Amino acid sequence: MLLYAIVLGLIVLTLLSVSLARLGSVKTKADYLVAGRSLSAFVLVFTLLSSWIGSGSLLGGAENAYKHGFAALWQAGGGWAGLLLIYFIAPRARKFAQFTIPDLLELRYNQTARVLGVIAVLFTYTAITSYQFIGGGDILHMIFPQVTARSGQVILACFVTLFTAIAGMSSVAYMDVVIGLLATFTMIAALPVLIHLGGGWSQVRAALPASHFQVFGDLRPFRSYYAAPAIAGAAPQKVQSAFAIFLPTCLLMLGNQSMYQKFFSARSEQAARRATVGWIIGTVILESIIVAIAVVGSALFKSGEVQARPREVLAYTAIHAFGGWSGAWSGSNFLALLGALLVGAIFAKVVSTANNYLFSPATNLVNDLFVRYLRPQAGNREVLLVSRLTVGVLGAWALFQSLGTSSVLQKSLYAYTIYSAALTPVILAAFFWPRATGKGAVASIAAGTVITMSWDWMTPHLPAGLAATDAIVPALIVSLLSLFVTSLMTAPPDRGQLRSFEDEDVPVKA
Repeated sequence: MLLYAIVLGLIVLTLLSVSLARLGSVKTKADYLVAGRSLSAFVLVFTLLSSWIGSGSLLGGAENAYKHGFAALWQAGGGWAGLLLIYFIAPRARKFAQFTIPDLLELRYNQTARVLGVIAVLFTYTAITSYQFIGGGDILHMIFPQVTARSGQVILACFVTLFTAIAGMSSVAYMDVVIGLLATFTMIAALPVLIHLGGGWSQVRAALPASHFQVFGDLRPFRSYYAAPAIAGAAPQKVQSAFAIFLPTCLLMLGNQSMYQKFFSARSEQAARRATVGWIIGTVILESIIVAIAVVGSALFKSGEVQARPREVLAYTAIHAFGGWSGAWSGSNFLALLGALLVGAIFAKVVSTANNYLFSPATNLVNDLFVRYLRPQAGNREVLLVSRLTVGVLGAWALFQSLGTSSVLQKSLYAYTIYSAALTPVILAAFFWPRATGKGAVASIAAGTVITMSWDWMTPHLPAGLAATDAIVPALIVSLLSLFVTSLMTAPPDRGQLRSFEDEDVPVKA
């Protein structure tokens, strides 16, 4: 495992160097929170890719692919559908040019919407950060068996928190360029080699059930169900329907604060739109390759440790399929190096996503609560200090959540559903439905959050048919009804609330 340790060490040193190099450019709140609104389209493409493709895809999506084959692409497909719509939102978001989603909620709706938005973002994003720590801990345990998975989570949480606190958005974005390039080229190179090691595509297909290569596979289109576990004696496992993994992913993409914050950081509206095109192409390619690698891995390793922990299939395949380093340079050692780089790329993507989703709620607490209500007169030095301390506190909270999580897939769908039901409807309404009101937004955010967080508690008391429904369906329905009905029953918003969201040119906030 020495080769893997060296590769991981070089990646960590590179990321730390990039982060420290950006430290000198961070002097104001805008520098820290939105990189001084200076990011080019090239940088935006990779930071958007790195913030979206993390443990949700590398662990949750790969686990789904190990169990169900290419039907796992329904989860990724939700993001692709959302991306097509984002192409039209990106320039509007950059024109609006605030710092956070709660900024948007207050300007368009009211202060209560801002505060509720902060709460929803905190629950969602710290949950997403928590399972990045799980993914990183798993990889550290596989490379260094003497390090337990839990100890690995603690180690990863510490240096992710450090990296994120150093230089804020500037650090996150430029680290993402390095990580995005590494992950893209390594995964593209690894897939055909893995197929060859598996005996060719025909052998891979022959080793797996036919359902692994069908549109829905053994998933049901609209109804989740409980299946017998792979390990004898374990509890039945819930298999999410295609709809249940497609819709939350799509809605999270459409309302994703991390995404909007990157658009707020863009150099111009044109850069934001160009970056979206590159993001669409890169996301479709990378997520398809991730699922394909997991499917090939499921053919190569049908039993053993990976069967019990299928979320580890990508890293497990990289470590065990490519062989070890034997000394002198040879073709087999080239494979070993490729395997080590693949593990390093997976690890780096986990780190990158953790950075993004840890940084985003920290900006909410600082910009939307501390500066807005507690210390509006705070200078740049004070804001930067509080921002870094906040990153540390949220990193500890996310670590605490990770230590109590068993399924990355279930945790990711829970986090996506909170955001999808609570915030995405009101964010989209802010740009596209002028009749939406502040009271409607407050009712929608509150209803979506409460229904999602209480659904598991409520299901034992509901009729069997309703209890089997995934939380996203009732939460989204109640959230939308609350938004539309309350808005139509209250006075329309005034022109001042709508002006920044209209198509004509508006001044860009410096």
